[in-house]
Amino acid sequence: MNNENLEPLAFDNEERLQPLSFEPQKPVTEDDFVPLTKTNTTEIKSKDSNFVFFFGTSKSGKSVILSSMLYYLSSQAGVLRPKIGTPNTREAQVLLSNFFENIRQGILPGRTTRDQVTRLDLVFEPNNRSKKVVPINLTFLETSGENHNEIKRGGSYHSSIDSYISANIPLTFIIVTGYESAHKEDTVINEFLDELERKGKNLKAINVILVVSKWDKSGKMNVVNADELDQFINERLSRTSQRIDTYGLSKTYYTIGDIQSGGGEERIGLLSLATAEILSKWLYHSIVGYDLDYEGTFWERIKFSLVK
Repeated sequence: MNNENLEPLAFDNEERLQPLSFEPQKPVTEDDFVPLTKTNTTEIKSKDSNFVFFFGTSKSGKSVILSSMLYYLSSQAGVLRPKIGTPNTREAQVLLSNFFENIRQGILPGRTTRDQVTRLDLVFEPNNRSKKVVPINLTFLETSGENHNEIKRGGSYHSSIDSYISANIPLTFIIVTGYESAHKEDTVINEFLDELERKGKNLKAINVILVVSKWDKSGKMNVVNADELDQFINERLSRTSQRIDTYGLSKTYYTIGDIQSGGGEERIGLLSLATAEILSKWLYHSIVGYDLDYEGTFWERIKFSLVK
């Protein structure tokens, strides 16, 4: 079920991480992606996981959000590892390694290949000691922005994407739009929501969140209060805003930190995981029903206090 809308958090006291060094952008290889051009819907249904589907047009920031969320989960919230026995265990390990090496060196992820699904089958084990905060299986799905443009004006998705949307599996949808391009994407976001409803998804009963990425383009690293984010969405995404209010969908903003441009490339000058933490905690709570930082039951709190 949907959770209460997230209120953006200020970054006044956030801990910022300095990248170790800058290295040339690593070339994207086929090993980084898992093509699923002939996915079998029945096979998908049998997977014991929580699927997370990223929607966003080209250059919206989906890969940056995915990589920084994974980095937060594995560096501050617990252990994140490939799920053994899945078809893409090796590919998942390669992609995770590339994500983590690059982000610590200030290198932004490369673009996703068209007509392919970047699929990561992972196990997340929280470092919270409460028995209520359980390990979960997570399957992250990311696709090319060019593929999402194909649904405009009644178009249809590539089969590798449509198989997931049509399958009866636990799905969470992270809808990404950039700060500078949001006003151009109101229509396609609504067409995507229409597509979900055509596939039998009840928007009032599934987990959906709108993420305004690249908030640093506003000249600020955070929003003053929830009203500022609401006003932005209402002005730039008026139809999407109505869907959010009507169905009680969640919303937040996102930035990976200070982005520096030079030589035709963008790099991370100062890394921040504050919004990665917000979105990751929302995702976990929407699946499990408990917060990642849940303090434990009454008896657990007593036990924890005795062993300190």
